[in-house]
Amino acid sequence: MFPAHSPALYEFLREQRIVEPAQLDELNAEHKATGKPLADVVVDLGLIEKSALLARIAMHFGHDYLPDMPAQFPGDAIAALTGKLARDYAVMPLRVDETSIDLLAADPFNGHIIDDLTFALGRSVRLFLADPDKIDVQIRQHYGEDEANLVDLLQEISTGGFTQDESKLSAHDIESMAEQTPIIRFVNLVLGQAIRDKASDIHFEPFEHEFKIRYRIDGALYEMAPPPKQLALPITSRLKVLANLNIAERRLPQDGRIKITLAGRQVDLRVSTLPTQFGESVVLRVLDQAAVRLDLDQLGMPADVFAGINEIIRRPNGIFIVTGPTGSGKTTTLYSGLRVVNTPDLKILTAEDPVEYEIEGLMQVPVSPLVGLTFASALRSFLRQDPDIIMVGEIRDLETAQISIQASLTGHLVLSTLHTNDAAGAVTRLIDMGVQPFLIASSLEAVLAQRLVRRICPHCKTTYDPSDSLLKTIGLARADIGDRHFSFGRGCTVCNQTGYKGRLGIYEWLRMTEAVRDLVAQRAPTLQIRQTAMAQGMRTLRDDGLRAIFDGHTTIEEVVKYT
Repeated sequence: MFPAHSPALYEFLREQRIVEPAQLDELNAEHKATGKPLADVVVDLGLIEKSALLARIAMHFGHDYLPDMPAQFPGDAIAALTGKLARDYAVMPLRVDETSIDLLAADPFNGHIIDDLTFALGRSVRLFLADPDKIDVQIRQHYGEDEANLVDLLQEISTGGFTQDESKLSAHDIESMAEQTPIIRFVNLVLGQAIRDKASDIHFEPFEHEFKIRYRIDGALYEMAPPPKQLALPITSRLKVLANLNIAERRLPQDGRIKITLAGRQVDLRVSTLPTQFGESVVLRVLDQAAVRLDLDQLGMPADVFAGINEIIRRPNGIFIVTGPTGSGKTTTLYSGLRVVNTPDLKILTAEDPVEYEIEGLMQVPVSPLVGLTFASALRSFLRQDPDIIMVGEIRDLETAQISIQASLTGHLVLSTLHTNDAAGAVTRLIDMGVQPFLIASSLEAVLAQRLVRRICPHCKTTYDPSDSLLKTIGLARADIGDRHFSFGRGCTVCNQTGYKGRLGIYEWLRMTEAVRDLVAQRAPTLQIRQTAMAQGMRTLRDDGLRAIFDGHTTIEEVVKYT
């Protein structure tokens, strides 16, 4: 909710007795461990309504609180404030005259706003408080995303004398280019903008005549204004310097990691370089704990799936598998489950490739096949470490599967992932690896298949009546929908004209009942296992997608695309 001024907010919550001191310390520890803003932790737990908290803060500082955003902001007020000041101080102008200006402030704990802006604007400043998230949307809508800075930087760099003849450059020359101030500022700006936009990946791609930069947001790639081709080498070299990679080696793939601090919180970037025909392609995976909600109750699961997972993760033994393609949120679901049971009385060990999110209280081991530390060898060592719960990043081979089953049969709860299309397919995949069906039947407790679909942007959401041909793509007839409404996003500045903002999960929950166990032991085909599970109440991914459509969260096109 607020920028990372947690000490000031912590003191406010303590002084105002909004939260009891002992509980406040627990919540503050969670905020530090997860990166989730302290205000969000307090509000999400239901300790105080968001509007009530904002009103209390406004009263404390002597400002007025506006529960609703104005329908529009006056043009003269917008013009009175530069984009840089609006972004730097997180303020939005409400009204202005010759001697004064009224501003909506997203961060009331910043004590310098009034003095600094009074001096910068030559007017007396009066602050109002409103929902910081809504203020942020308005700032971005009216002042953009530092585009002017990007354009200015590119002009500055284009006259910086960067050569395109890479063959004549020594390692020292390349390092010098990577350390030039405009290049450093440009890379920082690109990374900062990607993280603010909640991008999951950043792609730097060299082609014959251009150098592209693309962000993946909510599963879709978006291209930003491309820098000149001659900047490919200094930009990729700068990224390699940050990731402690060998900048002189451009013939082999390399992997590394960058840790940067943005807006007071630390963000991890996983770096992968790949030599291509026209230079090195660099892809950064953004691991931003503040952007990922590692709370099981925040993942938007149907009540029965949520209850089922809560029951499974509290079992003393057995195997729980989450399946789905890369980028479908499997790891987030497992982490969220582990956080529920992460208490001092349980020993939890994880083997991951690599460790994506560092969670206090978990012993997390990054596997490294190059030195012989595989999932299987890590698992073997885990069993000598007296664990209660084990998480294996992925069951990739027979050895890992066998040790996981052995661990579950000797009194451990094992959580892992598989790449299969649906929940029933996980059983077939394990049998294909060579696992005996009777071992699967006796150890596997549940399988969750999931996908991430894009969520309709709430700012431009519109209802419509779908055509018969569109209904047919999802297997519905007009008689099936009754008086239900369908929605889509028209496209607006908040969602970059895409009609989508954020993502939500759709789920298929397969509980291993006695009937399903019997079929598994008999090597029954996937189709038969699926049909039996559906007869016992399992919703397929497509059915859960229909639930999300009817609830107005996503579109028919998204569900058809991912199921």
